[in-house]
Amino acid sequence: MLSQFRTVAAAAMLTVAAYAAAAQVNEGHPTTYVVQKGDTLWDISARFLKKPWLWPEIWQANPQVQNPHLIYPGDVLSLAYLDRVVAQPGPRQEAPINAIPLSQVEPFLKDLQVVDSFEHLPRVAGLEDNRLRASAGQKAYVLGLDGAQVGQRYAVVRPSVRYALPETTVDLDARGKHVAGAGSLWANYVPTSSRNEALGFELVKVNVGTITALPDGRVEVATLALEDSGREVRAGDRLVPVQAQPYDLQFIPHPPAAQTLGTDLRVLAVTDMFTSGGSRDVIAISAGARDGVDNGTVFSIWRDGSHVSNRHDHPGSSRMDDSLRNGAGRVTLPDEYASHAMVFRTYDKVSYALVMEGSKPTRVGYSLKHPDAQ
Repeated sequence: MLSQFRTVAAAAMLTVAAYAAAAQVNEGHPTTYVVQKGDTLWDISARFLKKPWLWPEIWQANPQVQNPHLIYPGDVLSLAYLDRVVAQPGPRQEAPINAIPLSQVEPFLKDLQVVDSFEHLPRVAGLEDNRLRASAGQKAYVLGLDGAQVGQRYAVVRPSVRYALPETTVDLDARGKHVAGAGSLWANYVPTSSRNEALGFELVKVNVGTITALPDGRVEVATLALEDSGREVRAGDRLVPVQAQPYDLQFIPHPPAAQTLGTDLRVLAVTDMFTSGGSRDVIAISAGARDGVDNGTVFSIWRDGSHVSNRHDHPGSSRMDDSLRNGAGRVTLPDEYASHAMVFRTYDKVSYALVMEGSKPTRVGYSLKHPDAQ
């Protein structure tokens, strides 16, 4: 029995030491830190670790805390024996801190979703008084609400973007059809990619309503009383049931699964229709649950190395100086690190991620790699 205990203890010591080595503790880190309201798990781990996404490995080895994934304002953290993070529990009067600030990603948790198709969803056929637009206090008339009940709440949604590769985004009109020659700043940019597939449609929530009347044989539509004064509803908008809590509230950063890195992963879009973003901007990426991505997955984001004209060996070359593809008479430059991002909302083929920190802007078309990539 004593021999078994020694073996287990030695294994535990080696495990903690291996975690500490992999995590690469920052030099000059604070000896102790009192967790403050408004802190994030990522920001605190960056004080101690060179790789903040490895925080759970060290924290998991901490036997003092019942749930090693929950840290509260008032907890006192210190790096102690074998560089293990040790916590002295605080008063537990506040909610636990998260890996990211929920306030910055809440619109993407509550108001957006990505689906494979939307044509089957119930649609708004008309509006009260034959209006072109309707808002709070007015009625929308809906086709296709089979099985609905009076009092049931629905969100009114509108398809806005189709995600795909190699063309990352396609703008959609009010019917969800492709807008020729439109609108998004990145619409004409097509990054190189080994994939050629549709990834899904982004649905934007425009309003919320309650069913007040159902079809009765004479009337073919259900009546939806609109409640939100934000965006206006129009004919052609779609409906989905309101979910009480359709998203996670806690995120634990971790590297991607091995299967995730076996495909060509790209940044599809940056929030607010920009072509590039920085820290705390939201991006859409071309990976989802199908690819083994879950909430908390951390990627590093890289600019693909350019292929420049080799004018030294080919002085008479008329090739353009910078190309997205390799070829004769060109020199391939290395990929360049841009940032790290953490996934907070996952769908089948697309996920939303928050850019956590970086050394340069994150742009549409950039590649995703393991967070330890060099």
